[in-house]
Amino acid sequence: MGANEDQEMELEALRSIYEGDESFRELSPVSFQYRIGENGDPKAFLIEVSWTETYPQTPPIISMNAFFNNTISSAIKQSILAKLQEAVEVNLGTAMTYTLFEYAKDNKEQFMENHHPINSTTSISNIISVDTPNIAPSSKKKDKKEHLSKAQKRKLADKTDHKGELPRGWNWVDVIKHLSKTGSKEDE
Repeated sequence: MGANEDQEMELEALRSIYEGDESFRELSPVSFQYRIGENGDPKAFLIEVSWTETYPQTPPIISMNAFFNNTISSAIKQSILAKLQEAVEVNLGTAMTYTLFEYAKDNKEQFMENHHPINSTTSISNIISVDTPNIAPSSKKKDKKEHLSKAQKRKLADKTDHKGELPRGWNWVDVIKHLSKTGSKEDE
């Protein structure tokens, strides 16, 4: 059986296994993503598996470069990828995408045991000041963040969803309301 026939059979199997699974995404017929962990779980991560032309005789390309993984340190990502590569070596020559996803799900806690989420809201200046303690005290005062009042924080919290993100279009102008206040060019 040729590589393409093996890939077609595995593709059909993946589609039927993960039908209705929100964690699975088929990016293309040879590229797949799987989210390990629940939505909102700080230890959740995303694995992307892409098949080469000669897969499964040659290893697939495994990546963790998705934006979803931006809170995971590169050391943890490298550790997970190294463990997945070991699984690839064991399964070389057979359909292994499902096996890799299940292996990652089974070992999620072990993979992420040393993971401390990188806070995406941490400013660069705070990271620099932690890493370089020899900064003069006067320069630290300049790096202070602008503080919001309670009312401003409440207003911002009301606009955000459960993930702390602002909904699309939260600051859009209501065109009709705007024109009724300003008038159109024809009125001039």
